[in-house]
Amino acid sequence: MTESRELSGYEQSKVDQANALVAQAYEILEHIFSAPMPVGRVQWIHISNVRANGYNPNSVANQEMRLLHTSISEDGYTQPVVAIEDDEQPGQYVIVDGFHRYTTMRLYSDIYESTGGYLPVVVLDKPIADRIASTVRHNRARGKHSVAGMSNLVFQMLTEGESDESICAKIGLEAEELIRLKHVTGFSKLYADAEYGPAILTKTQMEIRRDYAAEHPEEKILEV
Repeated sequence: MTESRELSGYEQSKVDQANALVAQAYEILEHIFSAPMPVGRVQWIHISNVRANGYNPNSVANQEMRLLHTSISEDGYTQPVVAIEDDEQPGQYVIVDGFHRYTTMRLYSDIYESTGGYLPVVVLDKPIADRIASTVRHNRARGKHSVAGMSNLVFQMLTEGESDESICAKIGLEAEELIRLKHVTGFSKLYADAEYGPAILTKTQMEIRRDYAAEHPEEKILEV
């Protein structure tokens, strides 16, 4: 990114003041709403304190990136970036959703200069497995996610100790999809010799298991 205008100390203090007022306003809403609504507490955070995550399966073509630039240039930011605060680096934020809105500011100096490098950000407070699930939900809701990226996410959630049932519920996967993603990542082979307690399968799960075994006769399928 080329050298761009930065806010003065006085202007930065005004951003801090605006963030504080938004936080105060949200405290009023907390007493009315029955569930947390993070969108009510959008904060303006400098892009130097925000970074991408390592698990986003979403991808956008160059043409769509140019269209996104035009959209932000003409209409401003209409959707905030969703992020979590880094557990190991307080004051630093990792993106859950909105990587391309973030990238647009990094690539285009006119967007950067329009806010002095400040991004509108909603901060979530979630453990790593739930953060990954949030990313997937955002992407799947828009119909944009890659198989390779999704496979990596599922593998990461499994290694974090998430159960099959929990993963399916959190990111909207069917049991058959999860089985296939496990196979793609090699997770099923990695734990092929592990010992598990007895489990009860639904009729659909048994059908999926039978079909999968028929398609992969060479692969060992654990008895449950």
